[in-house]
Amino acid sequence: MNGSLNLRTLFAPSNIRQLAGPLLIVLILSMMVLPLPPFVLDLMFTFNIAVSVMVMLVAMYTRKPLDFSVFPTILLLTTLLRLSLNVASTRIVLLEGHTGPDAAGKVIEAFGHFLVGGNTAVGLVVFIILTVINFVVITKGAGRIAEVGARFTLDAMPGKQMAIDADLNAGLIDEKEAKKRRAETSQEADFYGAMDGASKFVRGDAVAGILILGINVIGGLIVGVLQHNMELGQAATNYTLLTIGDGLVAQLPALIISVAAGLVVSRVGDEGDMGSQVIGQVFSNPQVLVLTAAILGILGLIPGMPNFVFLLLASGLGYMAWRGGLKKPEAAEEEAPSAAPVIPPESQDASWSDVTPVDVLGLEVGYRLIPMVDKGQDGELLKRIRGLRKKFARDIGFLAAPVHIRDNLELKPNDYRIVMKGVEIGAGSAFPGQFMAINPGRVSGPLTGRETTDPAFGLPAVWIDASQREQAHALGYTVVDASTVVATHINHLILSHASELLGRTETQALLEHIAKESPKLVEDLVPKLLPLATVQRVLQNLLDEGVNIRDMRSIVEVLAEHAPRIQDALELTSRVRQALGRAIVQGLFPGNGEVQVMALDPGLERVLMQAMGGGGDGAIEPGLADTLLRETAAAAQRMEDTGLPAVLLVPAPLRWLLSRFLRRSVPSLKVIANSEVPETRLIRVSAMIAPTS
Repeated sequence: MNGSLNLRTLFAPSNIRQLAGPLLIVLILSMMVLPLPPFVLDLMFTFNIAVSVMVMLVAMYTRKPLDFSVFPTILLLTTLLRLSLNVASTRIVLLEGHTGPDAAGKVIEAFGHFLVGGNTAVGLVVFIILTVINFVVITKGAGRIAEVGARFTLDAMPGKQMAIDADLNAGLIDEKEAKKRRAETSQEADFYGAMDGASKFVRGDAVAGILILGINVIGGLIVGVLQHNMELGQAATNYTLLTIGDGLVAQLPALIISVAAGLVVSRVGDEGDMGSQVIGQVFSNPQVLVLTAAILGILGLIPGMPNFVFLLLASGLGYMAWRGGLKKPEAAEEEAPSAAPVIPPESQDASWSDVTPVDVLGLEVGYRLIPMVDKGQDGELLKRIRGLRKKFARDIGFLAAPVHIRDNLELKPNDYRIVMKGVEIGAGSAFPGQFMAINPGRVSGPLTGRETTDPAFGLPAVWIDASQREQAHALGYTVVDASTVVATHINHLILSHASELLGRTETQALLEHIAKESPKLVEDLVPKLLPLATVQRVLQNLLDEGVNIRDMRSIVEVLAEHAPRIQDALELTSRVRQALGRAIVQGLFPGNGEVQVMALDPGLERVLMQAMGGGGDGAIEPGLADTLLRETAAAAQRMEDTGLPAVLLVPAPLRWLLSRFLRRSVPSLKVIANSEVPETRLIRVSAMIAPTS
């Protein structure tokens, strides 16, 4: 029972397919050692011809080389098959050649008599011609194409990999498609490299065919005359015909396989099979056919020329041109009815396809800026934008939506604008080929050029030519190219609008990313303790004040700890900021030195605390609010003039109120709470904000 089960498993269709390769190799090698009867030899020669024809047809119907990636291996196997058949046929020709022309089977006899008429000289010439065609023309050309293809494919691999990575970073493809494209690129290089080496098999086969022919003729004469006492002429006739038949029956499949190799490596494009491409590109132009028919017709009218043949072909080409000329109007007429009943736009019913979603982030450019963002022209700005998105994800802590770029003919040629959710958030001008020289405030001289303002930070700047670049550096200007200007502007805007870029989709994706490492932590928080909207609001509050959310594990842990008692997003934000205090202070004051801050006068602090605790909404008396704004702005400017960040240290209950109140008037000001400063950092109050000037 077990034996029958094992046999049934062994001969299952899947296992037979796996055993086909090893069995074929064993069969090929055994033919070199074991003597074969003439019938088996006929069968194997016929099989060899059939395989070569199949390979050539597959090569013709292959749309791209990688669809026939096993072809180098097939080249090796078919070469081994032909050589083993040559060895087997040589053995039987030398052993039985004295008995007559059918000693080595009917196939060799047919090739020796029917194809060359039994004439040894004709057979020898035909064999040499076939060998020259195979060895010198087809195989050499295919090998050269494979060699050059392998070289260029390997040289292009880094660029293709970078293009795949760029498409992946821009969100044009997903990780699965990127892996597929990388694998195809690697397989293409491997294929051409293998074809470069496999073409040597066919060349070696052609050389071996010539050597085997000479060896068989000489060996046959020796065996026939010395061992079988044949006359020299009879021995030469018998063994030469058998040897030529053997050589022809081997060279014909070799020639077919060489043609298949040439078809595979010379293939360009993947629109269709080769037959369709040839017909479509060579015989589809009526003008070409008419001119060719006219030339043949003129040659056919010359006395002494084979007039009938030339005129017959000219008539055939003329008919093809006439039919091709008729098809184009017919095709146009067929397309016309389909275009005629198009309903005017005003009478069409509206559908959901008319509702187009608004891009989260978009860049619109004038027509002179298109080369900067055109992938086909290797646009530098396109690369920088993709790099900005990766940098934003690393620095801020979540993956923002990709920047969709389009041209806008309503803009001036050198203008661009940046939109978020359909609303413009920034605009500027750029001049490709020129450089922006930005004045950081300490330049030693002016520059001639188009005066402007740095769109990102509002610093005075000048657009200059490339020839002034070194001069601008020497004068102390910061010089950047047009792509960097636009990219820096985009980067500044997405950083300042980071909270608006964090939507519900991004929050969910961020939590799913964290769940890969801490699934239980996220599962316990959302939606058991907090809804997704509250988590999103907390993260947006942090981003609003310039706090990155890279440490999502700590954020989720704090929310999970306090969510059972606190559901208010502002209060939860305060608890999270306390947990992230070390990172917040470190970002403002790198190292472990003193934390030099501004502080509120104790009297002002008491007034504000009373306003917070008075049962109102934290409103500040107008006169006091105006004084607070003025004094804070002045103190912040003094701090920045000394090279220090403008940081206001306040009690925790006042932090959110003052941060929201002062943010618009003093954008560079950061408001931190006492509880957010680590105990290991020493605090120094460098400026005091009092209620009176």
